[in-house]
Amino acid sequence: MMDKPPLWVRPVAIIAALFGLLTIFSGGMVLFGSSAAKSAAGDAVPIVLWFNFLAGFAYIIGAVALFRYTVWARPIAWAIGICTALVFLVLITMALSGTPFEWRTIGAMILRSGFWLAIAFALS
Repeated sequence: MMDKPPLWVRPVAIIAALFGLLTIFSGGMVLFGSSAAKSAAGDAVPIVLWFNFLAGFAYIIGAVALFRYTVWARPIAWAIGICTALVFLVLITMALSGTPFEWRTIGAMILRSGFWLAIAFALS
């Protein structure tokens, strides 16, 4: 455990945990849910869908680390942010090569990578 956490840490950790739970739920609905849920997702790119679903579990681990203000909160935030940015680059490459995608996924990936990279920078 590090020193006393800054005031922003615990509220952001709670948001990160909720973000993780919502990510697991929404991704799980598309991956394992009804055909209606899959249809509502539109042109989901499987690698991005699977990454985001699995990353939801990492969000929860990162949120716990952040809430407890442990020394491993920073590397987890960096790992999530960088991996998300890399998968975002894969998505962009696939989209530019003609793979159908949803524009809302672009927005979500900007939000996801930005959120975790901002946490990582703030902890550095």
